[in-house]
Amino acid sequence: MKNFGIWLIRIALVLFVLGLFFGHLASESYRITQPKSGVMGFLSLRPLHVSSAYLGIITAGLGFVTLIIAKMKTTRFGIFLQYLHFSLWVIALIGIFYSYFIGDFGGREYWEFNPVWALPIFISFIVFLVFYLHQIGFFFKWPVYYWMWFTGIIFFIFTFIENYLWIFPYFRQHFIADMTIQWKVNGSLVGAINQIIYGVAFYLMEKISGDEKSSYQKLSFAMYFLGMFNLMFNWGHHIYLLPTEKYIHYIAYTVSMTEWIILIRIFYKWSQQIKENKQFYYFFPYRFLMAADYWVTLNLTLALFMSIPAINLYTHGTHITVAHAMGTTIGINTMIILAGVFYFIKPTFNSAKWRMYGSVTFWIVQVTLLLFLISLIEMGIQRAIWQAGLTSDSFSKMSNANGNWVLAFIILGTILMFSMASFFIYLLIQSYKKNKLEPES
Repeated sequence: MKNFGIWLIRIALVLFVLGLFFGHLASESYRITQPKSGVMGFLSLRPLHVSSAYLGIITAGLGFVTLIIAKMKTTRFGIFLQYLHFSLWVIALIGIFYSYFIGDFGGREYWEFNPVWALPIFISFIVFLVFYLHQIGFFFKWPVYYWMWFTGIIFFIFTFIENYLWIFPYFRQHFIADMTIQWKVNGSLVGAINQIIYGVAFYLMEKISGDEKSSYQKLSFAMYFLGMFNLMFNWGHHIYLLPTEKYIHYIAYTVSMTEWIILIRIFYKWSQQIKENKQFYYFFPYRFLMAADYWVTLNLTLALFMSIPAINLYTHGTHITVAHAMGTTIGINTMIILAGVFYFIKPTFNSAKWRMYGSVTFWIVQVTLLLFLISLIEMGIQRAIWQAGLTSDSFSKMSNANGNWVLAFIILGTILMFSMASFFIYLLIQSYKKNKLEPES
């Protein structure tokens, strides 16, 4: 196997297609009044959908980093580490889906599979960290994205250990501590993976613009440290509802509000961004980065309001939270990943017909995703009103009143599934053709 990075990206594309398929089946369950059991029941479809998407993002991130750093130097030890990491990762993926399909659950949210399959994930990340440092070393000044990848890997390993503290009786016996750690872990793991994915975005922006100085500028590192600061402490807004120490809530709120700095900076650069969009519009890797930038703005705005305790009290656990998660997963992470896959596998379209098809599909995805998230937010608002006691309707009556929004959610989700899957399948096919771009170190 010549390049493990491209194989990881191929696996990620397959996982994304599976995630879309399982997500569509799970959405259909909203219209079914009788519960289903087995693999096709919602209790199985939800973890299949979530794990496929989540693991797809992680796999893609690892694939991009491998693709970029693998050619920095070639040694037997480095090749061995790649073999070992890839083997452990594939074993973990096979074990996870085997666990789901036979109904062997036992984990916690987002990691519902049998905990035994967490071991190869953990070891594979340790191996990947060794491989990363072996390839890069500390003998030259790192650009900001090297630091983002490094800290993302480190924090993933540390937080992944926390993720399984619940297997020890002490933590299960202390409910508040157990829930605090579990919700903290969910936020921090996402933050760690975001460091890796956003690092890929920085890399792509540098290569597309040709401006290597931007990756060494003080502003780039300031934004990196702000992101890492949020990774370490932002999770606190997940536990507003838990009776923990108040200072944790205060720190969480303060940290969450620092994200306004990112939002203000986005608006400050808006006019310059519009000029760049016109210049690089027909270059598909840039187009998806452009989309991710706009989705950051929308999703960050939603996240900031959700971080306000008075609002969080009513939105927590509603479809507004789901909209935030889907907006981050699809609107930001997946757009960056598509930008990366297009950049390395199919940077340009030789056929005007395919370029037109790609453009139309691109806009179908963007518009459908926006309407999809609006339907989720509206469903969440209705649930929040009910939770706040502002209506005397029963839960079933409130749910039935959402019928039109649920139908819109399913229809839009179906369109999103086919349009996004067409990109993933197209890129998967193209990955076997000799038109790939050699990554620069």
